[in-house]
Amino acid sequence: MELLDKNKGHVLALFRIVVGLLFACHGAATLFGVLGGVRGRAPGFAEWPGWWAAAIQLAGGVLVLLGLATRVAATICSGSMAYAYFFVHQPDGLFPIQNGGEAAAMFCWAFLLIVFLGPGTLALDSLFSRKQSAGGQRSSVAEPAPLQQPTA
Repeated sequence: MELLDKNKGHVLALFRIVVGLLFACHGAATLFGVLGGVRGRAPGFAEWPGWWAAAIQLAGGVLVLLGLATRVAATICSGSMAYAYFFVHQPDGLFPIQNGGEAAAMFCWAFLLIVFLGPGTLALDSLFSRKQSAGGQRSSVAEPAPLQQPTA
């Protein structure tokens, strides 16, 4: 058990990197017709929702892959996949196996896991936080001001 606990951060980082890479590849395939391209026509610039979904996939996937603004990017990625599942796939059937929404469902839950567990090791987020703490700067998390009693 100790070996498993000791490597949690590295396994989480590997999970984050793979999920981010796969998501970014999906976005690149849709936007640029690379890596096997897309079925049908590629969405036009700023076309709702296809172009925006692909842009989120590419940009969000790269951010998650690098571990940069990881939790924010993963939240947006998870939300976009929830939207895709409920508004694109769900009308064709209740279960993902019926409606072709397996990838959307899996990405949604994978990114939600990253939101709650964080980026793991090997993330640019941790590199920047180490530099801030080494430089003597305060953390980016604001501490609340102490409550003061009103004076009469």
